Amino acid sequence: MSKRFLGVGVVAALALGLGGCEGEGTVADEQDVVEKQTIQILAVSDWHGQLDPVTTPQGNVGGAAVLSAYFKKEKDAHPNSVVLMAGDSFGATPPLSSFFDDEPAVLAMNALGVRADTLGNHNFDSGLEHLGQMIDLASFPFVSANLKNVNDNVECTASAEDLCVAPYTIIKIGSVKVGVIGVTNQDAANLLRPGALGTIKVTAPAYAANNARKAAKAEGAKVFIALAHLGATGTDAAGEPTGPLMDFARKLSGFDVVLGDHTNVSVNEVVNGALVVENKSQGLSFAKIKLTVDLKKGKTSEPSVEFVTPLSDQIVPDPAIVSLLEPYRADLAVQFDGAVAKTTDVFFRGNNVERLREVPIGNLVADSMRVKYGVQIAFTNGGGIRSSLPSSYVPQDKSLHRPVAGFDQSPPYDLVVGDAYSVLPFGNSVVTRTVTGAQVWGLMEHSVSMLPAAAGFFAQISGFKVVFDTRLPAGQRVVSIELDDGTPITNDAAMKLTMATSDFLDTGGDGYAMLVPTDGVSRDKMADVLLEHIQTLQNLTPVTAGRLTYLGAM
Repeated sequence: MSKRFLGVGVVAALALGLGGCEGEGTVADEQDVVEKQTIQILAVSDWHGQLDPVTTPQGNVGGAAVLSAYFKKEKDAHPNSVVLMAGDSFGATPPLSSFFDDEPAVLAMNALGVRADTLGNHNFDSGLEHLGQMIDLASFPFVSANLKNVNDNVECTASAEDLCVAPYTIIKIGSVKVGVIGVTNQDAANLLRPGALGTIKVTAPAYAANNARKAAKAEGAKVFIALAHLGATGTDAAGEPTGPLMDFARKLSGFDVVLGDHTNVSVNEVVNGALVVENKSQGLSFAKIKLTVDLKKGKTSEPSVEFVTPLSDQIVPDPAIVSLLEPYRADLAVQFDGAVAKTTDVFFRGNNVERLREVPIGNLVADSMRVKYGVQIAFTNGGGIRSSLPSSYVPQDKSLHRPVAGFDQSPPYDLVVGDAYSVLPFGNSVVTRTVTGAQVWGLMEHSVSMLPAAAGFFAQISGFKVVFDTRLPAGQRVVSIELDDGTPITNDAAMKLTMATSDFLDTGGDGYAMLVPTDGVSRDKMADVLLEHIQTLQNLTPVTAGRLTYLGAM
């Protein structure tokens, strides 16, 4: 059974309660000071090159320059600090990074002082050659113990004694040798285009991590941290987190900290003797983890965790990163700064809402495909929608109305070209095709199969309505499907419909195998189609339309 860990204040109070009277130091106390050392881990999950702050209901949060300022403050207070990430730090990035092949994201990670990262599925989005280039650009290592054949597929300029992607690395924090072991999510191949991994095979993560730990220990590591591109996906009856991250932690032996990723949730648990922590994605939070290490015994004690929301108005952004990004901003502004429409409010994306239920931003994206090509129905995956609208894109024209610092923050908000490419950064194309009623039922059963847990394959739809019951077993949850005009979509092969979706989903990505084989016709880029739709509408208001109806618990 896992247990939620005590916060910093509680740990400190307990420590003070055991310490005796103030000023009564002993020889033993002095030895303890020498023999013990506290280290701090600053952990970011699923960053996705979020170089600019994100607009949230709580305010503007994160961004590279803001995170760097927070990290510098922490390092000044605690010199024995290290910054770690756990995969997907680039890939699925906003235009400020993606339009420059993610070079700005990796350069910003160097400036943030990242000491190690692992590989998530999105790190492979732009191909194996690109991944090798990013590894070369980074001043820190990428580690993953469960990628068989990875170094036969990824080329970098590492020396013959090194690997492009090693199972682990050893970092010295103060006087402590820390073994940092990475693992990649085992379903990575299902989340990528067919063939994207080459001959790489993703093996069982816990088995690989335990073996890598043994090797790191043989090299003198005393503390062991797993960077796991695995996340929590739900909770059990007792409110404890469940999912691949927790399953992984239960199978480990001898780890002190497990840093999770991938699912955009907060986790703070002790599982199998290890502190298990996951943050909100995109730098919406970072974790401050402290461990006291017995330098003789190599044992850790007094762990504490504090989640920090890096609000941009609470700190002066790091001017070095502001300067680093300025040339990229100037180049991007030429293409992306033009105002194209207005919206009465924000079309929110985040906190997994687009992976759980119908949301206005999902309706807008799906509608754009259906309207453009005159098909009956359309759908996209919630995980393909990567930003709110207006997005975190920062135009140079400060006279615009945008819900971020530096602009007039009163609605209606101005939408610019860059917003469409922030919402849909993958470069996917629209595919139009025919589907049967049975295929529509199959894709919707798949869409709702993980509920109440969030899933990137959850469908945002247009042109039809679905009623489903989450109390029923997965695969049997869809109650009814009908077109917007009330015509039932029957669960058979006789009914034929015209449909638009992304090329990724059309070829079976995200588990939509029921769509293969395809008779699809490739069309325009999804972001271009969304931009045209926004320009046509001119004045937008975020609304839902009763397209997805739950029966049972959310």
